[in-house]
Amino acid sequence: MKRGKKYLDSLKLIDRTKLYDPEEALDLVQKASKAKFDETVEVHIKLGVDSRHAEQQVRGAVVLPHGTGKKVRVLVFAKGPKADEAEKAGADYVGAEDLVAKIQNDNWFEFDVVVATPDMMGVVGRLGRVLGPKGLMPNPKAGTVTMDVARAIQEIKAGKIEYRLDKTNIVHCPIGKVSFEKGQLVENFRTLLDAIIKAKPAAAKGQYLKSVVVTSTMGPGIKVNPLRVLAAKTEEAAVAK
Repeated sequence: MKRGKKYLDSLKLIDRTKLYDPEEALDLVQKASKAKFDETVEVHIKLGVDSRHAEQQVRGAVVLPHGTGKKVRVLVFAKGPKADEAEKAGADYVGAEDLVAKIQNDNWFEFDVVVATPDMMGVVGRLGRVLGPKGLMPNPKAGTVTMDVARAIQEIKAGKIEYRLDKTNIVHCPIGKVSFEKGQLVENFRTLLDAIIKAKPAAAKGQYLKSVVVTSTMGPGIKVNPLRVLAAKTEEAAVAK
């Protein structure tokens, strides 16, 4: 793949053979960002699990302390008092069968997260084929199938993100913007990694964190030392005791 001049300039800042500490890696992500827009900072984590087996799935949600820097549009499937509750909590769109029809007939996807009350999942299930591939299907594990729609909306707006394995056993997540202070990115990074480490399946054997890479939207990937991530976690646990 042919790379642009800005990308090649950014690449000169990085030692591709080195595994960086998280703080140093995120500092380099910011320095290597050359785009004219505020790039998203992403983390890509390859896990030592096999996503083909249900008992080795890794999926959940976590609230990043400093959010993602992105305005998240929330669609809620609910009726009656729960629909009113969703509107008061700041949902961008609230509805039921009418929204199902709009998505099916108009190919409408002007939303980023879907929340549904349990009683609406029969209706939402009709959209499985279109919402599923986009990662938008509500899921109890992610906290997006719930009767407490107000709390779900507030957490999502505050920076709650969902993490899940893809077919190659990699988790891809945003943790903020290049414009964030480095300390904010580090805290978001550690919060996400803590959640994924805690979500380690009992069936997973051997090395769990295979590789951790941080990057910006247009920048090169920077490898983080997974052992340093785990060491920091162990040190925090020791201090807590």
